[in-house]
Amino acid sequence: MFILIVIIHVIVSLIIIALVLLQAGKGADIGSAFGGSGSQAVFGSMSTPTVLGKLTTAVAIVFMLTSFSLAILGHRRTTTIMPATTPPTAPAAVPTPPAAAPLPAGSATPAPPSPPAPAKK
Repeated sequence: MFILIVIIHVIVSLIIIALVLLQAGKGADIGSAFGGSGSQAVFGSMSTPTVLGKLTTAVAIVFMLTSFSLAILGHRRTTTIMPATTPPTAPAAVPTPPAAAPLPAGSATPAPPSPPAPAKK
């Protein structure tokens, strides 16, 4: 459903672009922008709606409906891009080796090991 509405939305977008570009501008000359040539309205004089004008209105309504539908469906369809894996479990307790003897004060390296005691005969 979501993909179908996206396809319709893209097609309607291209149609509305084509319809707007096909229409002739109202009051295209510069004089009408400043009140010249008997302009009666701010955006040009109103005339009877043409077929292109009515078609543009219809396509604009479809565009708004598909936009609204995509917004609602997109909100319901929220997903994450992160994989749905569970975090690894903690490993079993491993016995820790005995702690090493502390270093003598002021020494940065450990003292060399003492030689083994001589064996008794």
